[in-house]
Amino acid sequence: MSEIEKKLGELGIILPGQTKSMGNYVTARRSGNILYLSGNGPMREGKVVMSGKLGADLTVEQGYEAARITAINILGVLKSELGDLDKINQFVKVLGFVQSTDDFYDQPKVINGASDLFVEVLGEKGRHARSAIGTCVLPFNLPVEIEVIVEVD
Repeated sequence: MSEIEKKLGELGIILPGQTKSMGNYVTARRSGNILYLSGNGPMREGKVVMSGKLGADLTVEQGYEAARITAINILGVLKSELGDLDKINQFVKVLGFVQSTDDFYDQPKVINGASDLFVEVLGEKGRHARSAIGTCVLPFNLPVEIEVIVEVD
């Protein structure tokens, strides 16, 4: 068992299996030692587990939890792609989209749900550059969609 998987176990986190793409694209593409992941959201077994718009339907705390669930899904994709999460050298970039009202300005607090989880699980390897962007709508009424770029062995 990898060190990262031990940490996940200590935190009581169970990773989902490989997710399927929702269209004509792949969930991950590797180029050299860089792995690019497609956008992920708070879904389990192909079903949306949280939906709605921040500032109208959901609180910052609920958005934070949606981003955390999404980060767990991202780790699940990485596990499926790499076989061993210890092959992660570092998270390079996180791009988070937050479905929010025009007067909602706490997108960074929402995406902290993912950033905090990556650092909690991976330590320094989980630190990353990041953008947190508000948008008026996301597919399937998801509150967040997050994509990552990861350097791997």
